[in-house]
Amino acid sequence: MKRDIYRHLLDWKTDSLSKPLILEGARQTGKTYILKEFGKREFRQTIYLNFEEEPALKSFFKDTLNPVKILEKLSIYSEKTIDPEKTLIFFDEIQEAPRALTSLKYFSELDTRYSIVSAGSLLGIKVGTESPFPTGKVNFLDLYPFSFGEFLDGLGKEKLRRLLCGVSEFTPIDDIFHQELIECLKLYFYVGGMPEAINRYNVDKNLNEIRKIQRGILKGYENDFRKHSSKIETAKLSGTWNAIPVQLAKENKKFKYAEISKYARAREYNNIVIWLEDAGLVYRSHNIDIPKLPLSGYKKENIFKLFLLDVGLLGAMLNLSPKSIIEGNALFSEYNGAYTENFVAQELKSNGFKEIYYWTSSRLAEVDFVVLHEEGIYPLEVKSGTGRRKKSLKTYGQKYKDSVLSIATLRNFKHDGEIYNYPLYAVSRFPVAKKT
Repeated sequence: MKRDIYRHLLDWKTDSLSKPLILEGARQTGKTYILKEFGKREFRQTIYLNFEEEPALKSFFKDTLNPVKILEKLSIYSEKTIDPEKTLIFFDEIQEAPRALTSLKYFSELDTRYSIVSAGSLLGIKVGTESPFPTGKVNFLDLYPFSFGEFLDGLGKEKLRRLLCGVSEFTPIDDIFHQELIECLKLYFYVGGMPEAINRYNVDKNLNEIRKIQRGILKGYENDFRKHSSKIETAKLSGTWNAIPVQLAKENKKFKYAEISKYARAREYNNIVIWLEDAGLVYRSHNIDIPKLPLSGYKKENIFKLFLLDVGLLGAMLNLSPKSIIEGNALFSEYNGAYTENFVAQELKSNGFKEIYYWTSSRLAEVDFVVLHEEGIYPLEVKSGTGRRKKSLKTYGQKYKDSVLSIATLRNFKHDGEIYNYPLYAVSRFPVAKKT
């Protein structure tokens, strides 16, 4: 299936100054698939090494990090002649081979014509103690679950996606397409963006089987907790992970350690949250009360929300019924809008916003998301229905006069002169840049 990241892979390939590439992302997001497709389409041949499936391959890097000698070993192993301009070298599950990761530094210094890609999960957790990280000598890309736009492509609805991309001046789209996109969004809330779940939907539309796949993925993540942490850390990881859906389902979605355990303290759990972030499993949104540059300078370290990497997995953890897809639009407000807010966080991350924040003012107003874009700060309020109340957003606008105000609802595109209304299915179009 098509992924938006492919064009970034092409940019990397054609950049004469590119370094070895590391594709990061949570397990099961499709890293191996997209890099194999990239090799198949753009190169004459691919040399593929999977350090998890074949641990013995790590021996290639045991006694030397000299890239010339490693290339000789790879050529013998693959029985292929390595042409630097026609061969893609792919190190998969590279977190299992720290010295292979370190070797990327020397490949970078050898010859930029060599195309070397690697994929890994848990890189921030597994790597760094056994062998130095090739800091400054590699390029990075992040792969997330399918965004809603990619989901439309995956369902064969490319024209609907192009329709969204073509909207200008916030002109409402035809109601028939508006309603179809809402139905697709409801389906996305259930199926989510994990490739295996989308593939299964395309096979037989069996939502019960999709739920089994999602639960299997969740089980795999729990196994990673046990595999890569101590017994005490595993208990804290599981407790934190399982607390996220419950806390998102509350009206106040601020994450509270005390709701994991009455004895939980921030200093004990901060590294646990960082672990989940490094694994790509959660997105953290820090609270700010002053939206000024740099936003990171005004964030409150211990006040934040946690979102799951995928809205479909959130539904599996909250046991969302398949019936919700056909029962009107109640799904969007289910669990105090937990799915809707998680979806928006997921879309923002997929569309390149590395850091997301939310704004509060004296507990009287809260804007759900604040992001930095082209040196401007943009607030976005999220509503799970068609409601027109914008009290918090207007409070923000009154305090910060030059702001471009935006809201995401189930209503069609609309610009009333002060506020831009994005349909929830078009959050990927946020924000409208400030005019200079």
